[in-house]
Amino acid sequence: MSHNHPPHSGYGNIPVSEVYWNLVSKADKKFSKIRDLPYYQRTRYDTYFYKVFKVYTQLWKFQQENRQKLVEAGIKRWEIGEIASRIGQLYFGQYMRTGEANYLAESYIFYEAILTREYFKDGLYQDVSLASKQLRFFARFLTVCLVSNRREMVYQLVNQLKMLLDECRRTFQETDFKEWKIVIQEIMKFLKADTAFMNLRPLRYSVVLDLHPDCLPHVTDVKRKLRLKDALVCSYHPNEVKFAELTLDTFRMLQNLEWEPSGSFYQANLAPSTGLGSGAGQNGASGPSRVNQDITDPTLPPNPRKAILFRPSVTHFMAVLGTVCEELPSDGILLIYLSASGNSSHVISSPTRAGSSIGYTESLVRGFQYHSINSDSSPTSPGSDSTESTDHSGYAADCLHIGPHGPGGGK
Repeated sequence: MSHNHPPHSGYGNIPVSEVYWNLVSKADKKFSKIRDLPYYQRTRYDTYFYKVFKVYTQLWKFQQENRQKLVEAGIKRWEIGEIASRIGQLYFGQYMRTGEANYLAESYIFYEAILTREYFKDGLYQDVSLASKQLRFFARFLTVCLVSNRREMVYQLVNQLKMLLDECRRTFQETDFKEWKIVIQEIMKFLKADTAFMNLRPLRYSVVLDLHPDCLPHVTDVKRKLRLKDALVCSYHPNEVKFAELTLDTFRMLQNLEWEPSGSFYQANLAPSTGLGSGAGQNGASGPSRVNQDITDPTLPPNPRKAILFRPSVTHFMAVLGTVCEELPSDGILLIYLSASGNSSHVISSPTRAGSSIGYTESLVRGFQYHSINSDSSPTSPGSDSTESTDHSGYAADCLHIGPHGPGGGK
């Protein structure tokens, strides 16, 4: 059958290939607008993310229903893989923004389908750009597997990444793959440092090993019940073990703030994966509409949303903190995890004059000592209160002060 036949009654007499490329162009434009958006500022972007999901759902379904016609029109397998990879990226990004395990599971399903069906294999060693796509796919899938705690798949991907890089260096000798050698070194150091945790209990809270929240003691006679809603996780350690921008300590903190999947959907799908993802169609992974299938126990509190920062500037840290606090509900608690090497001396001298050389940590603490987040709406300039300088000479000079300002107490 000619690929010029109408693909669907809803598209009239437009050829299948033209409808497909129009959908690809529309999806690309929407994806380019969100790919670099931060993982905080969630509320203002939620509507747009669902619009992007909707476009990719339509595109994925269309290529499944018209695969043969599209192949006849000249579509390549790596182009299908590129769509699946972007859906996987969308799901993982939404997991990072919301903390919902459903999104992480869906991301894994799409990446695993790409790996199993070898979408990027054809012509891999004839086209350096295609080889680069495969390398980036491995790196992204590694991050998803690490966070999902799927260590067997992690080691499988590391081995495949090593072999692919060796072959690429032999085939494309004029191309510099130095950055990918660094990627392999990072993941190897990361896995070596985390080996001690492999045979211990999960870092995530487990309904099997931990008490249900209803069994924990509760504070009585409280005006409102507070819940952990958000977490700001940030690391400043120099030369820290990391993979991409996921440091070892933030990686562990991310898991410590979540529940192990335990819902009915998860329990019903504990059988070994087929490589296509649960509920996958004949042409690969399933579509984004499956995200509502439950893998979490509805009786457990939801995972808190997390903003993970890698050595941000003080200005950036404060901007993210302010945004998260602005979105925090009235019954919400914000946990701040700020990891740094610390300062050996308790008292910090006054800021040095321009041109002086100071350590990274000392600069960080010195920058923090001039920032205070007050419960009242009126701004207070640094040094405007004579009692403030006295209070800061003690504990506050060496820390970031978050809370009520002055003796008035919280509001």
